[in-house]
Amino acid sequence: MAEIHLPRTQPLVSGTWSALLILIGIILIGMAIGSILGVGLLTLIGDGDFNLNEIIAAGATAAYDAESWLRVILLQAVYHLFSFLIPALVFWKLVERKGTEAFNLQNRNSYAGLVPIFFLTIVLMPFTGMISEWNESMILPDSLSGIEAWMKENELTLANLTEYFLSFQTIGQLLIAVVVIAIIPAIGEEVLFRGILQRKLAEHWANVHLAIWVSAFIFSVIHFQFYGFFPRLFLGAMFGYLYFWTGRLAMAIFAHFVNNAVTVVLMWMYRQKMIDVDIASSQSVPVWTGLLSLVAALWLLRIVYKSTPGSAAA
Repeated sequence: MAEIHLPRTQPLVSGTWSALLILIGIILIGMAIGSILGVGLLTLIGDGDFNLNEIIAAGATAAYDAESWLRVILLQAVYHLFSFLIPALVFWKLVERKGTEAFNLQNRNSYAGLVPIFFLTIVLMPFTGMISEWNESMILPDSLSGIEAWMKENELTLANLTEYFLSFQTIGQLLIAVVVIAIIPAIGEEVLFRGILQRKLAEHWANVHLAIWVSAFIFSVIHFQFYGFFPRLFLGAMFGYLYFWTGRLAMAIFAHFVNNAVTVVLMWMYRQKMIDVDIASSQSVPVWTGLLSLVAALWLLRIVYKSTPGSAAA
């Protein structure tokens, strides 16, 4: 039987900025639906004593119970899915009308860099810790004191919520936390920021480096944690280059997952008194340690780059 070739489906819109405006609209709709579903979920499980605002205000010092923790973590999962992954997939299928090739910048199929990417993500942690410490010491001019107060208040709210996420105690809760804090964000954020935003900007500007850094900037801003802006910017750029060099979005997702999962596991081990190092503490990272971390990370990045087929042309 003769093979039938169907005509290639055209995207719903052709302009980059028009497409990205539609993407923003889809995200806003997704966030609204996620909020509604989250509220519905809270009413289906547990009793009426649950108060999310009190938990956020108290953070890790909030009265812990397994039921409240489960409700908060499930709420986070629903919100994240409908804010990042689901809108990205809706855009990909309904607006771009493409298959899985939509996520590839170049036609490469190598996963040779998987092992160095794992160690790269871990090795880079002291450097991002040092940058985070500098970022946290940021002081704005007096004329921007109002903005600074808002940034600090928002930072405290998100930090308290994160602390409560990490207040789990059992192995089962650890596994749930890894799914919600590491797996879901790694897939959703990389599909949206690298698989769609970075790719669309690279196609429009014909300058992948500009697209990588602009996407990383937006990726960092959208978290609304301004005292962690610069380390998240560098991580976003690293994820972007991993996607560009390997041509595989899965590599950026893997690096993102490792970064989040290792953090969750190490913080749990510290709370269980298995290790003495608290990676969430404000303890200063020596400059030489941060610089050594950066040098080692650059070396591992070079290994990933060299192990990628066609890297000489990238």
